[in-house]
Amino acid sequence: MMAGNVGIYFSTMSGNTERIAGFIGEAIGVEPKEIDQCSADAISALDVVFVGAPTWNTGADTERSGTEMDTWLYDTLPKVDMKGKTVALFGCGDSVGYSGNFCDSLGELHDCFTERGATIKGSWSLEDYMHYESKAVRDDKFVGLVCDEQNQMDLSEERVTTWISQLKGEGVEL
Repeated sequence: MMAGNVGIYFSTMSGNTERIAGFIGEAIGVEPKEIDQCSADAISALDVVFVGAPTWNTGADTERSGTEMDTWLYDTLPKVDMKGKTVALFGCGDSVGYSGNFCDSLGELHDCFTERGATIKGSWSLEDYMHYESKAVRDDKFVGLVCDEQNQMDLSEERVTTWISQLKGEGVEL
């Protein structure tokens, strides 16, 4: 399956988010790249952008991923007009050990991209996670796909497959 004007960008600390990016890449035929390889011009040339990050800086108001994504969001993204672009967010967290900050970085990604005019697609159900709070929740759903590679690793690949189908159903051309 070949994708058109689509990019997959991620940051990772332990490799979990890279693993999820790999599943997405396999599903849509696009090679994922680390976010530090994404210039303002590169993202401007895309119609659909997948962006993923872990949450390490728990409880923070900004720079929640603890990775290169934090720098990119505040140094590169402000140079890009995202109007007319579709963004699908994904992230990793630990719903047991950090159940009060589960996948918080996705909330920051959502806010930064929507401030630039992006349309976010692919919200995800809160069911089947053991968290009690997350800054990634809007309108009783996560703002994107969340994967718990600490406690539910065996569900991640199937979640990605389901999410890609959901995105296509939402009109995202992949």
